[in-house]
Amino acid sequence: MGSRLNPYIAFNGNARQALEFYRDVLGGVLELGTYGDFGSPEAPGGDSGTIMHGRLDTPDGFTVMAWDVPERVPFNPGTNVALYLGGDNPELRDYFTKLSEGGTVTLPLAKQSWGDEAGTVVDRFGITWMVNIRQRS
Repeated sequence: MGSRLNPYIAFNGNARQALEFYRDVLGGVLELGTYGDFGSPEAPGGDSGTIMHGRLDTPDGFTVMAWDVPERVPFNPGTNVALYLGGDNPELRDYFTKLSEGGTVTLPLAKQSWGDEAGTVVDRFGITWMVNIRQRS
């Protein structure tokens, strides 16, 4: 398999809800490990049920990982990272629609100057998703 680069998203206590939402949108197998499962004393707010490591592997080959940060780790959500979904799979339109539920569309999904259909949404958890549907020639 070699090496892989995957997004690993930090949350402030709602990683479980976010990963379950992403599973509902993208499908796949979700693995969740809590601070209690790992015997870690660093559970955020002392809640041993918060997520120390979560991983979603989707049928399309996407992997999204997440955790709830403990108090020793600064939590500063920002807008400097976006998750990108691209390809020629028409199902990407459905992903965009589902990610938009409870979120904010910042660029409606439409044909762009480069010829592809593209859009951007900030989901209900504050994560930016860029979707680009390559148009077949």
